[in-house]
Amino acid sequence: MTKTILKAILVLGALGGLLIIPRYVDSPYALHMMILLFMSVMMGQSWNILGGYAGQHSVGHAAYFGVGAYTTMMLMHTKQIAPWYGVWAGIALVIVVALIIGSICFRLRGPYFVLASIAVAEILRLSAINLTTLTNGAEGILATELPAFTIGGTLITDFATKVPFYYIGLFLVALTIAVTYLVQHSKLGYFFQAIREDQDAAHSLGISISLYKNIALVISAVLTSLAGSFYGIYVGFVDPPTVLGLDVSVQIMLICIIGGMGTLWGPVLGSLVLVPLSEALRSNMITEALVKIGLVNAESKIGIFLKENLSHAHVLLYGILVVVVILFMPDGLMGFIKKLAKGRKQEAV
Repeated sequence: MTKTILKAILVLGALGGLLIIPRYVDSPYALHMMILLFMSVMMGQSWNILGGYAGQHSVGHAAYFGVGAYTTMMLMHTKQIAPWYGVWAGIALVIVVALIIGSICFRLRGPYFVLASIAVAEILRLSAINLTTLTNGAEGILATELPAFTIGGTLITDFATKVPFYYIGLFLVALTIAVTYLVQHSKLGYFFQAIREDQDAAHSLGISISLYKNIALVISAVLTSLAGSFYGIYVGFVDPPTVLGLDVSVQIMLICIIGGMGTLWGPVLGSLVLVPLSEALRSNMITEALVKIGLVNAESKIGIFLKENLSHAHVLLYGILVVVVILFMPDGLMGFIKKLAKGRKQEAV
């Protein structure tokens, strides 16, 4: 059995397992965690196309996430338009935004490009705060009721449970991974990787640097916009810090850095690490566990401090993870796993 066939069987088996999870899992919280995981994989895989394969390390991907989320929510809230049309509107708008950003930022390289990407995301965040008639400013947009819409001729009206969101999220994740796979194994992917390794050498071989950077950005932005639209539909609320904040951009980038940039399954591994840890901090799960096992007294100063502050420590967690990965796993978890596998093969020989 070839490696390709084995990989295909494993992927189909995993997909089949994911398809039947809602039948056997009744916990809304467990489904919620799976939906968050799907969103995380989508965001990480989207950044992976631009940052991992094309080598353009954007720290402003919250801009595309926010455009998708805000466009969908504004149309749902003000016009009562079905989310499906809001998603397409978000994609159309984000393509325009990405091309404008690309025409400006891709004139720069290295740290200057990074700073420019941060600046663009901050401009959009401040615009969302100040354009109150359009975005409702800092208060954000709340969609009290999700309009019914049609998928493949089927009317979708029941969103009382998380199951419909689960399957929508699973479909979007499969789509995102499929797009990344096709890019990775196409001429487009080879051009991206050539630009990542050496722009000047790629240019000397006749590769249009500007064109392919913009193509990578548009694909990445569209997929990130899809994740943003899905987030808005699922949560039912968006505001500037939640969808346009710098920590959103950092989280998107970290998913890839932890899992392994420029690899198909790196964002999946990164999400499996980052989502549970972030959720454990936000929900005070770690503090409660320390209290239960008797390491911390809930009424003590340490217990009160942890309860009040640990839920906001996810940004600190991001910083610690970056340092750990850079020092011990510079190629991410995928690189670490490949090294272990290679070492075992050499020992066997």
